[in-house]
Amino acid sequence: MSSSAPLPPISYKDAGVDIDAGDALVERIKPLAKKTLREGVLAGIGGFGALFELPRRYREPVLVSGTDGVGTKLRLAFEWNMHDGVGIDLVAMSVNDLLVQGAEPLFFLDYFACGRLDVETAAAVIGGIARGCSLCGCALIGGETAEMPGMYPAGEYDLAGFAVGVVEKSRILTGQNVQPGDKVLGLASHGVHSNGFSLVRKCIERAGASAPAMLDGKPFRQAVMEPTRLYAKSVLAALAAHPIRALAHITGGGLLENIPRVLPEGMAVQLQRGSWPRSELFSWLQETAGIDDTEMLRTFNNGIGMVVLVDAAHADATAATLRAAGEQVHAIGTVLARGAGAAVRVA
Repeated sequence: MSSSAPLPPISYKDAGVDIDAGDALVERIKPLAKKTLREGVLAGIGGFGALFELPRRYREPVLVSGTDGVGTKLRLAFEWNMHDGVGIDLVAMSVNDLLVQGAEPLFFLDYFACGRLDVETAAAVIGGIARGCSLCGCALIGGETAEMPGMYPAGEYDLAGFAVGVVEKSRILTGQNVQPGDKVLGLASHGVHSNGFSLVRKCIERAGASAPAMLDGKPFRQAVMEPTRLYAKSVLAALAAHPIRALAHITGGGLLENIPRVLPEGMAVQLQRGSWPRSELFSWLQETAGIDDTEMLRTFNNGIGMVVLVDAAHADATAATLRAAGEQVHAIGTVLARGAGAAVRVA
C-alpha cells in the first residue's frame, strides 16, 4: 500500500485574495472618508452598516435614491492609467440625478470590484470618490471592496455607486407645472462627462496617431477624461431662492432624450442653435465620427450638463444665482405647446 505526501496548505492569499492589502486600503480610505463627514452621520466606514440621521429641519422628508456606474470610460482609465477622475464621475452620475427631484444629497456608498487588489490604484479611485462627495456636501459613509480572482483581468476593475438624498415633500420637482413661455437655462458641462464613451473610444481608435495633442487648451487625454461636473451646491442654492419648475441631468440620450423626461404631456422645448459655445472636443468627436447634428444631440451632452426650466419672470434672477455659485449659464431655449412636433426641437 503506497502513501503519498500530503498536499501543501493553500491560503486565501494563495487563492488570489490578499486580506492584508484590503486592510491597508481601508486604512488609506478612512481619513478620506472622514473629510466628507456632515450633519447626520452617526457611524461610517468600518462597521457592518452605516448609520445616518435625517436632518431635523425637514418637516416631511422624502428620501430620494440613485445608483449608477461609470460605463466604458473605465476602459480608457485602464489604458491611460488615469484613475483619479472616475471616482468623481461615479459620485456625479448619481448625485446629479438626485438633484433633478430637488433633493439634497446626504450620503454615498461605493462598490469597487477587481481581480487582484492594487492598493495604489484603488486608493486613487476612492480618493476621487471622496473628493466628489466633498464637492457636493455628501458624506462617504460606506462601501465594499471586492477582490475576486479570475473575474477581472489584471489591472481592471468595476465601479458602482449608490446615493441617498432628501427633499421636503412639498418641494419635490415633478415638472408637472412646466408651462409654455418658461425659459430653458443650460449649465455648462466639463466635457463628455461619463456617457457616450463607446463612441468616444471608436473615435480615438479611428483617429489613431492623428488625434490632436490638445483640445480646449488641455492635453488630449485630459480633455477626454475630464470628470463629470457636480451641480449640487449651485443648484441647491438656486432651488432655495427661486421657483424652478424642473431640472434635467443630461446623460445618456443627450439633450434630445433627457429633457422630455421632465416635461408634462403636451409640452415641448425649442432649443436655439448656437446659444451656447461649442467646444473643440465635441467638434472633433462629430467630425471624426462623421455623424449629423441629431445623432450628436442624442448621444452627448454637447456642452450642457444640466438643464433648468424656470418661469420667464424669474429666469434672469435664477441665472444670476447660478453664476454667483460658479456655473456658466446659457439661455438656450423656451417651452412651448407640443402640438404634433417632437418634444425637443432645435432651430
